[in-house]
Amino acid sequence: MIPPQFEYFAPTTLHDALALLRQYGSEAKILSGGQSLIPLMKLRLATPTYLIDINRIPGLDHLQERNGFLSIGALTREADLERSEIVRTRYPIVYDTARVIGDPLVRNLATVGGNLAHADPANDHPATMLALEAEVVATGPEGERTMPVAAFFTEFFTTALRSDEILTEIRIPVPVAGSGGAYVKLERKVGDFAIVGVAVQVTIDATGLCTRAGIGLTNVASIPLLARSAEDFLQGKRLDQTSITHAAQLAAEDASPEADLRGSVAYKRDMVRILTTRALTRALERTGSQGITAERR
Repeated sequence: MIPPQFEYFAPTTLHDALALLRQYGSEAKILSGGQSLIPLMKLRLATPTYLIDINRIPGLDHLQERNGFLSIGALTREADLERSEIVRTRYPIVYDTARVIGDPLVRNLATVGGNLAHADPANDHPATMLALEAEVVATGPEGERTMPVAAFFTEFFTTALRSDEILTEIRIPVPVAGSGGAYVKLERKVGDFAIVGVAVQVTIDATGLCTRAGIGLTNVASIPLLARSAEDFLQGKRLDQTSITHAAQLAAEDASPEADLRGSVAYKRDMVRILTTRALTRALERTGSQGITAERR
């Protein structure tokens, strides 16, 4: 199908983009990578009257550690994450996530900011950002405001962004010693949306105990979901086969999937259990801990 007629703008400054957004309000859509918006427009599931392309605005595609965070500009491409040495070595969970999004053509265009702002519970980055306790920076007419990513996703395909704001940056806390993470995804075919995905970030102290666990779930609720019961259970525990198995079961119970062509509710819950086991095991290995790891399933 062909999208209905719309008016196209390509501002070269953030100030001009915000002015256009303020002028046209809910009739306008922001275009970054376009890998979600353009297909929706072709199907006429999204019909913006005005399209504001922010790709010509400088300074929104940075990727660097500063002030205690990995700072990711909203226009940073998925391929940039894949190629980044600092992401591969210090944030392997982010590398895991970026490399399973779409295909190379998609990843060359798709942006991290667009992935989050689209708020599709089947997207991969939201669960990873939840596990990492990332922050989202929104810029509006009154300047920047920062919010935890856990408060960013509010409803199905809906975020806490105001109508006159643009997501401009994502901040991931620099991992402390003893940290490790992993993202594991079940898909029907390579590059597909996840049937289920699990993101895990853990920190193990010098005594071998877990001091922090973040577990984000993909496509098992109307919004990206934190497995709070599993996270709480792992606090102060040694990550051995018994504790990992129990945490994985709690994560499955925290999930709220719906049956569809990709599987029943029972099947998806069991996949959460299995993938949580795998993600916790891999995350533990990446901490460098000498503790007992769970059997791979």
